[in-house]
Order: sequence, then C-alpha cells, then structure tokens
Amino acid sequence: MAEPHTLSSPARPAGEVLWVHATSIERFMALCDIGHRLKAMRPDLVVLATWETDMGEVPEVDGCDYILGPLPGDQTSESRAFLNQWRPDLCLWAGGQLRRGMLRQMREQGVSALLVDILDSEMPTRKLRWLPDQRHRIFSGFDAIYTPSKLVRSQLLRGPFSAEHVLLTSRLRLSTVPPGCNHDDLADLQQSLGSRPAWLAARAQLEELPTLLEAHRTALRLLHRMLLVIALDNPECRARARNLVQASGLQCADWDAGDELSDYTQILITDSANLGLWYRLAPITLLASSLMQDMPGQNPLDALALGSVVLHGPGSGHHRAIYSQLAALKATKQVNSAQELAEMVIHLSAPDMAAKRALAGWTAVTEGAEMTDQLIDRVQDILDLREDQDATS
Repeated sequence: MAEPHTLSSPARPAGEVLWVHATSIERFMALCDIGHRLKAMRPDLVVLATWETDMGEVPEVDGCDYILGPLPGDQTSESRAFLNQWRPDLCLWAGGQLRRGMLRQMREQGVSALLVDILDSEMPTRKLRWLPDQRHRIFSGFDAIYTPSKLVRSQLLRGPFSAEHVLLTSRLRLSTVPPGCNHDDLADLQQSLGSRPAWLAARAQLEELPTLLEAHRTALRLLHRMLLVIALDNPECRARARNLVQASGLQCADWDAGDELSDYTQILITDSANLGLWYRLAPITLLASSLMQDMPGQNPLDALALGSVVLHGPGSGHHRAIYSQLAALKATKQVNSAQELAEMVIHLSAPDMAAKRALAGWTAVTEGAEMTDQLIDRVQDILDLREDQDATS
C-alpha cells in the first residue's frame, strides 16, 4: 500500500494524475483496483485517493500512490487549495455527498470528472420546491454519469442531459483478474482424482484446522472418497498442520513436499501460492481466514470467476458489503460451525446444486467486470484526449 500523504503535501507528482474519491469502503476498494489496472496500462499515471470522514479507517489495498485521507468540507478556500495543489487531470467520484463548491472549482479549472455508482438515496435534495430546481448544475461538470438506478437516470434525463451522458450500469464492485495455473499440473490432478469429489479450504489459518478436520470427518461418513485440500495461509505452518492431521487419524499428503496423491489420501496439504490451480480443481471452496468472527476474510471474486462455489465463515472484515450482495444472489453462503460446513459440503457435492450457485457467482463477477472495463475504457479515452490536447497546445 502507498505511504500516506496529507492533503497539502508539498509537491504535485509529474505526469498524469487521477484522483479517486470514495463514499464507502467497498467503493474505495473498487476504485483502488481500477487505479491498479490503469497503472499497468499507463506506467506514468499517478493515482491519489480521498474518502469521506464517516467511512472510518480504510483497508490496506494496492493501486493508489497517494493515500491522502478524508476530503475536507466544501469551503471554497479549501477546495480551491486542494485543486491548486494537486491539479488532477481526471476525477473518479463514486457515490453521493457531492460538493457544490468543489465541483464549481473543477469546472473552472477544466478538471475532467466521472460520477459513478450514484444511487437514488444519494441524490442531492431540492431545498425549496417553489424555487427553480438547480440540482442539474451539480451534475453538469461531469463528463459522464454512471448509475445502477433507473430512477436516478430518469430524473437526470428530465433535465438537460442526454442518454449518452447518463448511463445505466451495474453496481461498482471490486472486480478480478483470475489467477492462472500450471495446466500440466491441473491435467495430472484431474486424472489422479478422476470422479472423486473434492473441496478446498483456501488461505486456512492453523487455528481453523480443528473445525476443518471435524467438518471433513463428518462429510466422509456420506462421501467416503471425498478429498479436502487445505491451502495454508502461512506455508511455515505446514509441518504443524501435517502433525495435526495425522493426530486426527486422517490420511494426509503434503503436495509441496512431493507426496503422491493416492486413493487413500483424505487431506492434501499445500500452501496458497497456487490457488488458481485449486480453484479450478475444487467445485467447492471455503474461503478460510474467516471461521472466527475477528478474522479478516477474503475477496471471493477469484474463486467465483473460476467456477468454484464459495463458502465462508463469519469473519469477513472489509469484504462484508460484497458478501452481502453475493449472498442475496445465492452466489455465496456463510457457515458458522463445523456441522454447518459439513452439511453445505455434502449438499453442494450434488452437481446440480453446485452448478446453480456457481452460475450465480460467475454472473455476479461478470457484471462487475463489465462495469470496470467500461469505466477503464472511458478513463483511457479522456486521458488520451487530454494528452493530445496538451501536445498540440
């Protein structure tokens, strides 16, 4: 993660500057992800991030070079000082809490801006009904407005905005580029497993192993040939994990130590360096580091994008919002005990049950990816145009 800077750090970096502003933790993570991808395409791009004070502490994520802190209020002097200091080429503003004064300053300074993910509950209110509705002036400084709300779009289209200016999209979500894998290893493992059912515990902590082993032992009563792959979050815990498995009486193999996977192997231990391989192999994934309430949880999108059904525990950390959305789509499922985990593993081992949830997960990831790709393309177009204009001026 980038080192934090203050809003008044002394020197604007050279080159293109993209300013992203978030009004929720989920939006912050999604915007930083967009910044990360844009920086891969435009190596000289500098990304700075601000957010709203009421969001609290933001998570540590990649993608932003300058983590500036909460944006100040809408006093004209403060907004002018901020824009004079950083002189961004483009602003990505996600959500509401729009600042009239700052938007006016941005228009005057020629700062390009895109408004994304604004909902009807975040639209600025009309102060007095007998006065002319001046709200459209707030939005006139945006090159384009992206909203998942049909109501927001219809309200804006009643003003001076065209259909090309106000676009109906999916919600802004953290998206993913799924991890790759060694396809020779994948083919070998698929051949070794054959028709054996398997499930994965990804990024498992050592203290989660008793729950995992109890759940697997319960599942084995009905699914005698089932394999559990435990991908440890800390590879230095492999020896201790293997001892715990062996003490439980379950047959264990250590993938990274070169152990062979046999018909008698019930637990396969590995680290989390090759999750792209295991997500492709296992139709069911428990995203571990989550089985206890205070654990940080994981981003579920990689597993969903690769067709694995996602289970998780009560610990979700900063991923709580995305899990809530995915749970409503029946794309993920929370389990709170070893018994619940075993029951879901058994339930999802029926191919038709897993297929329904896998499709829901893949659909959700695809929608988020389309929104992200659309936004990245628009940012690229705006920055390219500004670059051409600067070159000819």
